Amino acid sequence: MTQRKGEKPTISIQEHMAIDVCPGPIQPIKQISDYFPRYPRGLPPSAPPPAGHTGPPRSALCAPPAAAPAAAADSERPNEEPPERACAGASGSALGARRDEEPDVEGYDSDDSTTLGTLEFSLLYDQENNALHCTINKAKGLKPMDHNGLSDPYVKLHLLPGASKANKLRTKTLHNTLNPVWSETLTYYGITDEDMVRKTLRISVCDEDKFRHNEFIGETRIPLKKLKPNQLKNFNNCLEKQLPVNKTEDKSLEERGRIMISLKYNTQKSCLVVGIIRCAHLAAMDANGFSDPYVKTYLKPDENKKSKHKTAVKKKTLNPEFNEEFCYDIKYADLTKKTLEVTVWDYDIGKSNDFIGGVSLGINANGERLKHWFDCLKNKDKKIERWHTLTNELPGSLND
Repeated sequence: MTQRKGEKPTISIQEHMAIDVCPGPIQPIKQISDYFPRYPRGLPPSAPPPAGHTGPPRSALCAPPAAAPAAAADSERPNEEPPERACAGASGSALGARRDEEPDVEGYDSDDSTTLGTLEFSLLYDQENNALHCTINKAKGLKPMDHNGLSDPYVKLHLLPGASKANKLRTKTLHNTLNPVWSETLTYYGITDEDMVRKTLRISVCDEDKFRHNEFIGETRIPLKKLKPNQLKNFNNCLEKQLPVNKTEDKSLEERGRIMISLKYNTQKSCLVVGIIRCAHLAAMDANGFSDPYVKTYLKPDENKKSKHKTAVKKKTLNPEFNEEFCYDIKYADLTKKTLEVTVWDYDIGKSNDFIGGVSLGINANGERLKHWFDCLKNKDKKIERWHTLTNELPGSLND
């Protein structure tokens, strides 16, 4: 831009803001130098000013009159950094150039882990009861997600790998806060020692919205192998950005769920008492992401077709509690020839019920299923409870 004779030199809005608004050096934010004029560094002292530029040099604009000679001296040493900058614009320009020289972290943006907040929680693995207790205490400095500068945070838990609907737990929602205090304990049942070795607990903090989708704030993941049985461990973790879930690993390790069964042989009544206590992490069979589960039991071989028992249907749940017992009149000596088949079904109206999973206990079983049966035979009149993993194979080719 050329300047006519007699006109005063014009000052750009960037220079005006740098002179009048910024009284001293400031720490520039990322790419703040884009908003300030940049001048080439390393020019020879005899280099002429840029074409069209008239009026006082920039040192005269940025520095007070008394500092003009010093500024001129500095301009003769372009490759040296002066100890102090009298102009905030120059400071921002120089520091911004240094920032540009540093390699950016991949995927960097303003949602750094330091700005997402921290989460305090504790974990306890109750080995005797096969339960994982997760106490969500509080969060601090959460990222604001709403227009009022606050959030409506809640915490949800998932066990990975596994179907998210089947093992999701969540806290209540606290409104208009960036420092929520929940003090809630969420419990996973049916957790085995094998789960503690290969599973990871994912803890996510989200913002609830009434009129649109809930927003993700941050998460942290804890491999369960870090926990020791029956020892409480406290955590205070910085939240991180959402990490991708390995879908292939999820699919290969997908389970149909767990069932807790109790066995007791009653010597006074000469009968086997089978208790269906609860299920956990069942596979979702309905379009709404849930199931309407019930359990059936058979004692095979069943020549008279009278060994079938069925629990009540529990609506819209993947973690039902039944607490029902069934009695089979049978001699103790005949138990070695019998097999208990337990199946879990999803109840549907107007069409065939869906098979969720099943398990067989008896002399021909193996692993925990065989051990559970033997423990029942060895300990008469004592209730033995065990968790068992459901398989997608229909025991004994049963149908509904």
